[in-house]
Amino acid sequence: MCTWSIRKPFKTPVNMKKYLLLLAAIIMAVGQSFAQLNKRDLPVVYLPTNVSVHFVSPEPIRFVDISVKDISGDLPVPNVLRIHLRDSVSRFNDAVVTITGEKFIAQYRVVPCRDDQDGTVQTEIAIEPADCRPLDNPEIGLSQPELKSNALRLLAMRPGHPVEEAKAFGLEGALFHIYTLGDYIFLDIGYRNQTKLPYTIDQLRFSMEDKKVTKASTVQSVAVTPLYVLQDIPGFTKYYRNIFVFKKLTFPGNKVFTISLSEKQLSGRTLTLKAGYKDLLRADVLPK
Repeated sequence: MCTWSIRKPFKTPVNMKKYLLLLAAIIMAVGQSFAQLNKRDLPVVYLPTNVSVHFVSPEPIRFVDISVKDISGDLPVPNVLRIHLRDSVSRFNDAVVTITGEKFIAQYRVVPCRDDQDGTVQTEIAIEPADCRPLDNPEIGLSQPELKSNALRLLAMRPGHPVEEAKAFGLEGALFHIYTLGDYIFLDIGYRNQTKLPYTIDQLRFSMEDKKVTKASTVQSVAVTPLYVLQDIPGFTKYYRNIFVFKKLTFPGNKVFTISLSEKQLSGRTLTLKAGYKDLLRADVLPK
C-alpha cells in the first residue's frame, strides 16, 4: 500500500515575485528601445538646395547610409557627416539618413525645403542620446567617449611612486601608473623640466626594443602606436602629464617597452623611459 501525502499548493516567495516583476519590466523596456521605427517617427532634418547640413557625432562614425541618390554625403572628419543636394538635383521627396557609430545607431528623416535665404535652417545637428539606440559591436571594446572618461579619471588621481623614471639634461621623466581595463592598458606618463628653457616636443615615440644589444647584433625596434591619447600637448615649460591607451600590449621577456621623448630644436634633449614585461604584469586594475 502506498500512502500519498497531501501538500499545499506551491507559492512563489515574495522576493521571487519582485524579481520576476523587475525582470519583466526590464524586458519590456529593452523591447521598447529596440522597437521598429517608422519613417514618420524619425527626427526631421530640413535640407535646403543651397546649404550643407552637418551631423556631429559624439564618437567616430563607422557607417552611413543615405536612402536616395539625390543626396551626397561625406566625412570631412571622423565624427562629422556632411550632406548636401547633388548639383544636378533641384528637389527630392524625402530620405532616411542612417548613422552608425561605435556603439550607437541613429536615423533621421531628411525633407526638402526652400533656399535658406533668411538663415533659419539648422545646419548643424548634434546627435543626441535621445535619437540613438544602443548597438552591440563585438569589434569595439571601449568607445572614444569611454576611453576619454577613464583617462580623465586617471589624470585626476594623484601620481604616486613612479614605476620607472629617468633623468637627463635637466629633465625628469616618470611612468607613474600602469592600469588595465579589460584588453586595454592605460599609461600615466609625466615629465618635469628643471631648466629655464621651454621644451617643444618633436615626438613621443613608443617602441619595443631588444633588452640586450651586442656589437655584432642588429638592433630590432618595433614602433607601437597608442590607440588613444588624452591630450595633444605640443610642449611644456615646467610640467607635462598625459594618458596613453594601448590595446593588448604584450611582448617577450627579451624585449623592453621604451618611451622616447625628443625635442624639435637641435638641442639633443632626448629622454627615454624603459619598462619591462614585469612592470606590465604588476599593473593594477583601473579603479571604478
